[in-house]
Amino acid sequence: MTVEFAARLPLSRNDLDRDAEFRATDDLDRVLRHDPSTRYLPVRGSELLRNGDDTLRFVSADAVPHDAVTLYLGRAVSDAPDAPAGTRFVAAFLDAGAAAAIEPDDDAWASLRMFGTELSPRDQGLAVEAVAMANWHAVHGFSPRTGSATDVVTGGWVRRDPEGHEHFPRTDAAIIVGVTDADDRILLGSNAAWDADRYSLLAGFVEPGESLEDAVRREVWEESGVRVEEPEYLGSQPWPFPASLMLGFRARAVDGDPTTARPDGVEILDVRWFSRDEIRERAGDTLLLPGKTSIARAIIEEWYGGPLDLP
Repeated sequence: MTVEFAARLPLSRNDLDRDAEFRATDDLDRVLRHDPSTRYLPVRGSELLRNGDDTLRFVSADAVPHDAVTLYLGRAVSDAPDAPAGTRFVAAFLDAGAAAAIEPDDDAWASLRMFGTELSPRDQGLAVEAVAMANWHAVHGFSPRTGSATDVVTGGWVRRDPEGHEHFPRTDAAIIVGVTDADDRILLGSNAAWDADRYSLLAGFVEPGESLEDAVRREVWEESGVRVEEPEYLGSQPWPFPASLMLGFRARAVDGDPTTARPDGVEILDVRWFSRDEIRERAGDTLLLPGKTSIARAIIEEWYGGPLDLP
């Protein structure tokens, strides 16, 4: 079941060879620009350029300013109507002016959260990679060691300062947990930053020196006062908002005891146990659940027994 669950996760499918060896090609930017088959994916902030049917829109090298930061994403491993196997893809990170020169219509630019579930496995891989790295480049223009401006090298995968220090992108590991009790109800919490009727699974970042299983037990206890046992790994989802890897688990309240949950009162303002009947009766009306692009929604639907007819 875990393998099947992981295979269904949105944003986790990837029909792409990242082709890491090619990143070291001499004068890589020129090589890619002079190959007429190279496809460029415009990125504006954390938004992607899309077609009217919610597919990614690619442009030629001529449309991309030479001073734009670019990232070699990899090459296609299978044929598609818009690109044969072997086609190389590059993300182009554009400022507002360069983005408007390519496409002035704001509606053509959208967050991956909005249409990620509609993308093919190849384009999901391209989009998640591009957005995550756009976020990294946006905050690493200067060296954290020396304060000096950094240059982009290795196909956009490294930034180097004048002293030779190289800086690499990082991913933050975070666990997210579907906790159930003796009556097979699921524990959901409402974050302080959300509307009062929005609930999701409990989640949190893994701390240094901590195993994933210990992070599950700690985060659930800190946020809800519920002790859990038997954490079981389900699957992972890249979540580039800005740079997380969500590691999905399910776990049971200790001894099957439906503990009276209590929120931490800071990050989580309310926690409740929900039965399937309550989810069916309230979801989309007096209960807002995570969107379809999230692993939280996938874990809730796996517990529920099927898809929920919600946005």
